[in-house]
Amino acid sequence: MSEVPHDEQRWEFVFGAAVQVEEQLAGHGRVLSGVLVDFPAAPGGLTPDLAVVAPDAVRGGRGRFEGAGVEAVLEVVRPGLAEAARAYARGGVPLYVVVDPAAAVCTVHTAPSPDGVYREAERVPFGNDLFLPLGGRTLVLRTDEFPSGPATPGSG
Repeated sequence: MSEVPHDEQRWEFVFGAAVQVEEQLAGHGRVLSGVLVDFPAAPGGLTPDLAVVAPDAVRGGRGRFEGAGVEAVLEVVRPGLAEAARAYARGGVPLYVVVDPAAAVCTVHTAPSPDGVYREAERVPFGNDLFLPLGGRTLVLRTDEFPSGPATPGSG
């Protein structure tokens, strides 16, 4: 398979996943992308590829959503993601999904701990549905159309 730019893979995933999640939320939360969110373990805030914010989430003093209102984060693997994962776990984000196009697999992380790790992880190969427990409901995310293959070096 030919290589594609990382940004192309990232946005193809974000747009495809956002549509699926938004349909299933049916007004019980919001889907955000590229929005700075405040987390106690990341003083400057973090910008997840895709975040699901609880229906009752409010913006803090800086006009940003607080990490406590984030129900899920979905991101495409990239350098520096381990630091973000620690901040999400410390912030209590209950569901963290990492999409790895090169390996054609998603890793669903649950059970965050205050020390910055997710205690449970399940690897789901592309082509299988992801079952995402989210605020008393389960969303189903189809992965069969997620972009796969190695990203072009230096393109993202």
